[in-house]
Amino acid sequence: MDYSIKLSKEFNLRQDHSANIINLIDEGNTIPFIARYRKEMTGSCDDQVLREFADRLKYLRNLDKRKEEIVASITEQGKMTDEILVALAKAETMTEAEDIYRPYKQKRKTRASVAIERGLKPLAELIMEQREGLSPLVEAEKYVDAEKGVETVEQAIAGASDIIAEIISDDAELRKLLRKKLNEVGEISCKLLEGENAKTYDMYADHTEKVDKIPSHRILAINRGEKEECLKVSIVVDTESFISAVQSSFVKNESESAKIVANSAADAYTRLIFPSVEREVRSELTEKASEQAIKMFEVNLRPLLLQPPLKGKTILGLDPAYRTGCKIAVIDPSGNVLDTAVVFPTPPQNKIEEASQKLNQLIDKYKVDVISIGNGTASKESEIFVANLIKESGKPLSYAVVNEAGASVYSASKLGATEFPDFEPAQRSAVSIARRLLDPLAELIKIDVKSIGVGQYQHDMPENRLEEVLGGVVEDCVNSVGVDLNTASSSLLSYVAGLNKGIAKEIIDYRSKKKFTSREELLQVKKLGAKAFEQCAGFLRITDGNVLDNTAVHPEAYPAVEKLLAFTGYTLKDVAEGKIADIKAKIEEKGWSLAAKECGVGEPTLRDIVNELVKPGRDIRDSLPKPVLRSDLMDLKDLKEGMELTGTVRNVIDFGVFVDIGVHQDGLVHISQISDNYIKHPSDALKVGDVVKVKVLGVDLNKNKISLTMKTSDLPHGLAVGNQKTDRERKEGRRNAEKRREEKKQLSNEELRQILMKKFGR
Repeated sequence: MDYSIKLSKEFNLRQDHSANIINLIDEGNTIPFIARYRKEMTGSCDDQVLREFADRLKYLRNLDKRKEEIVASITEQGKMTDEILVALAKAETMTEAEDIYRPYKQKRKTRASVAIERGLKPLAELIMEQREGLSPLVEAEKYVDAEKGVETVEQAIAGASDIIAEIISDDAELRKLLRKKLNEVGEISCKLLEGENAKTYDMYADHTEKVDKIPSHRILAINRGEKEECLKVSIVVDTESFISAVQSSFVKNESESAKIVANSAADAYTRLIFPSVEREVRSELTEKASEQAIKMFEVNLRPLLLQPPLKGKTILGLDPAYRTGCKIAVIDPSGNVLDTAVVFPTPPQNKIEEASQKLNQLIDKYKVDVISIGNGTASKESEIFVANLIKESGKPLSYAVVNEAGASVYSASKLGATEFPDFEPAQRSAVSIARRLLDPLAELIKIDVKSIGVGQYQHDMPENRLEEVLGGVVEDCVNSVGVDLNTASSSLLSYVAGLNKGIAKEIIDYRSKKKFTSREELLQVKKLGAKAFEQCAGFLRITDGNVLDNTAVHPEAYPAVEKLLAFTGYTLKDVAEGKIADIKAKIEEKGWSLAAKECGVGEPTLRDIVNELVKPGRDIRDSLPKPVLRSDLMDLKDLKEGMELTGTVRNVIDFGVFVDIGVHQDGLVHISQISDNYIKHPSDALKVGDVVKVKVLGVDLNKNKISLTMKTSDLPHGLAVGNQKTDRERKEGRRNAEKRREEKKQLSNEELRQILMKKFGR
């Protein structure tokens, strides 16, 4: 297969760009490097497209490898035909390839294999011919042999029927078509079982939904319910219709042999085909749902990691708790720990006055600007305490509640112990909570991304695939921001393109003896060769050396920069002093294409270089919405229908978004309430970290649920949560409407039979 042709069509790329991407990947270049520094070769594909391209390339290569293995196996058996080769060449998925291989695959012991061992295959083949006037019973008498385990004519017929059933079951075209029809007309059916957690799945007590319509999050919820033995799940179809269709495909006439074939076809469908195809369809549904869930995790993780840092601030981190007290850590603008403490403003101690006095002392001593509060246990009481402290003190303070998911994982990790060997785990958590506000990216990459808490069902996902995708997101974020070579942690360095944990450790060891003064010094680091240098150099920053070393301009392009500056009449000193503001205007006068030719680079690369020279040391996160800082707190009871508030998107899921509106409990904006216009998915309109205007639809105090809307149209009266239809009523209405539509679309037995007859030419 010419992968460049196929992938150019799938990704709508020029074929030469597709071929270049394949070559660049095969040469060992990283995705961030290709995306940033090889734009002319790829048509300026971004990192996300390149990762999808690389995934698809890997799948196609694995598919071809599997096809080669199948060809070798069938050839070795002496059963290879031109028809099989053509069918394999046309197979576009692993499932289709395996269907073709099924008849030749070494099977475990089956009823058919036992019958074949007893010498009954010729009888099965004779019956399948369905010759008029042939008596299967008479023919079967020839195969009665007690020594072979065939003692009666009935046993011979039964064995031959088992062989016929397996032959029908192994028909690749039949399975492909039935799988397709199962996806089109089948329904997922759920029944609630008795169990410890059964109540959790009450909404699926008697639930049916079309296979091709069920959303990903419900597939994963149903799977979890089945795994916990709370749900019985199956796919329901019109069995008689499918059996009739299969029979029509193999029954040629009304002979005695044909009757046996018809019964064998029914047996093949119910005992072999349907259970197998049902598993395959459910497996495919789960795979697609998992990919969607991983995609949502990716969509949420990227903006979370790229939250703007709170630069130049002294931050007090507060890790809330009840009995053991709230752990405090104060950090300076560089993230260094200045002080730690423990206070007890929460139940059961309620030492509010003593805690206020201690925090005021720390705030005054270190000139604290912001308090960062973790959102875990006792967070609400801690937030109330902090809001009151700010109000009573009159100090120019503000606070933010940060997602502390994974802080406990970090605090108990080897990395946490290495960073703060003398701290208790809870103290490390307080430091992590403070640093998450100071520089979210630098802190969050220390944590297993599955523990960050912005996904759905992440613990049900294929672990290797999840780690692969999320690792790619972290890598892209780290490299898009850039890393200070002289201050970055080992964790941060390990995500830089071309580096790994081993090289990161060598870099830390090198700089413990002397600071890096240029990117070229990287070549003196052990284990870091020329290829690794090529990949990583452009993403590493040195703030007090050559000004170009503090930009995303790659060292390979430094000669081009010199030509550009000469072309426009500037110097490196002008760049360092920020005196090249009108460089773009000068290039415009002479033309970008001429400038690019003069510098010996492509136009996309030239534009990247110019952007870096205009703002050396820039942080792409500075242009994003800043974190919302508060100085006061509302209670859930303060919320009223129609109240307008400003909030921050905390999580995007398939059916809506959760928004922090400053009442400790995040509110839900259902997908139907996100926009006045139709949107297919919440991620089409919003991402984590977005600051949004919302209006309260309703509040359920008993369940601590807040329903919000972002629609700009006036709200109808009486939309409080308690006045809305229940989930079950809404689902029932949708289900009935869906059934009415499907009744009109459902294929009749005769229509399905005609499709199969036409397909198989029988």
